[in-house]
Amino acid sequence: MRARCVGTDPAKLGAAGDREAQALIARLLHEHRPGDAVLSEEAPDDPARLDADRVWIIDPLDGTREFADPPRGDWAVQVALWEKDRLTAGAVALPARPLVLSTGQHPQHPPTSPSQDGLLRMLVSRTRPPPFAGQLADLLGAQVIPQGSAGAKTADILLGAADLYVHAGGQHEWDSAGPVAVAQAWGFHTSRLDGSPLTYNRPDPLLPDLIVCRTELAPRVLTACAQISQRG
Repeated sequence: MRARCVGTDPAKLGAAGDREAQALIARLLHEHRPGDAVLSEEAPDDPARLDADRVWIIDPLDGTREFADPPRGDWAVQVALWEKDRLTAGAVALPARPLVLSTGQHPQHPPTSPSQDGLLRMLVSRTRPPPFAGQLADLLGAQVIPQGSAGAKTADILLGAADLYVHAGGQHEWDSAGPVAVAQAWGFHTSRLDGSPLTYNRPDPLLPDLIVCRTELAPRVLTACAQISQRG
């Protein structure tokens, strides 16, 4: 996609990436799964999806700012399939690395130790970090690392380059469905900040917060989040 946009300004590059990725994925789904419903960031929402048995939840280009700022690689293409109240398949593509992670892969669990300095590595949004990130880092003994796409952050958790990913405020179902589907299939913890499940294909696709981390870290992370919430 970038090759077609060389020489354009970042806003045009990002818009072109969103548009071309959406067109390609929509065409492929129409060809291969014409009876399925779709929920996409880059397409009008069709309420018919609420009565569908199969819904593809896609973010054609997650991390548009990062895509428009080469040589950054923390942008992703994210696709998930929702069936009967749960995510059943998904994939996260990171073309700039290049790397694809999917629910069909056999996961290789990463080491369970933190970074060399003993700190947990906590990924947060590069542009919209949670306001409580500093408090959470202090409670967990973590280093805060800003990064772009949710797919890129989740990939780093799954591959052992970081320990946890926390977000609050400003996400929708398409931002997390693909990454969460893969993380769940690989045996990692995924939830809302309060520990409740992440649910998809709802009338309002706003899904503002999430945690992705190794399973053994989840109790510590959830307890710390609860402590911060109680402080008000």
